[in-house]
Parts: sequence; structure tokens; C-alpha cells
Amino acid sequence: MEAENAAKKVVGVKALVEKIEVSLPHAWARTNGEIADEVLAALKANWTVPNDKVMVKVENGWITLEGELPWNFQKEAAKKTVNYLLGVKGVTNNITIKSNTNEAIEKADVEAAIGRSWTVDDRDIVVSVSGTTVTLSGTVNSWYQRDEAARIAWNTPGIWHVKNELAVDYEYAFS
Repeated sequence: MEAENAAKKVVGVKALVEKIEVSLPHAWARTNGEIADEVLAALKANWTVPNDKVMVKVENGWITLEGELPWNFQKEAAKKTVNYLLGVKGVTNNITIKSNTNEAIEKADVEAAIGRSWTVDDRDIVVSVSGTTVTLSGTVNSWYQRDEAARIAWNTPGIWHVKNELAVDYEYAFS
């Protein structure tokens, strides 16, 4: 994950193909049962992840997280909690978001939240709302801005899905 994040920060990167295979030293090898026990303990110790809402599957050191949570930050916290545990080769985060609020999502609220961020140039970001889904389209000048705009959109109450269709154009930053 760190290699992927570093590659996204390189100016000019528009696509990323990941073919990294994790091979652990024999001394670090753990059984799937040992990893599962540690994952469950770590999730229970993390106060941001609601107890008994996340199911865990471990196969050959690869963790799959499933379940429903009300906020995206909880989904991200679950992944971060287990990502660096000893013996973990990778994490698939299949947790879905199902908000507890029934309030209608206002397009203007999402646009205003993105506009308040000094780290995101929102001139060419188009926000559309359909039910509990927000779609971001347009152009930004870095992967960071693309990811940050989606993170901000996820913080809007009532969001179940964010479709991040923002294109990264580094030349846009210099125009």
C-alpha cells in the first residue's frame, strides 16, 4: 500500500498497475487462525469500529472485511487497524456503508464542503447526487486532490456511495 501511495504522488502518473507479491520470512509466518484472532482483537480494541459489525475472513494471510457500517471513516479505520498486523499480506475491504440518517443529501452541501478545503481546487469538480450516491466528475491536478475530494464527500451525512470519476491532469495545474 505504501508503494501504491508513493506512486500516486509522482507528478505525471495517470494510471497505476500493481503487481506486488508479498512474501514473508518464515519466522513471520502465521496461520490463518492466528491472524484471524489478532484481527478480531485489533478491531475490538479500536473504538471507532463498532463491535460485532465487521466479519473477517482470512485466506493465505489475505484478510477480507465484510459488513455494514454507518460511516466511511469507520470502514477506513477497520482497514487501517488490520493492514499492518504481523502475517497480513493484504486486505480487501468489502464493508458497505448504510447511513442511519434518512435526510436527503443536498448537492449544495457537498459542493460547499469541498469548496471549504484549501487543499482541493474545486473549479472543475462537478457534483451530482442521486439518492444516497454522490458522483464526483471533472478534473483535478493531483491524486491527492482526487482522494481528498472523495474523503470530504464521504463525510456528508446520508452518503452510502461515492463514485469518484475525477480525472487527474497534471498539466491542468499549470494552466
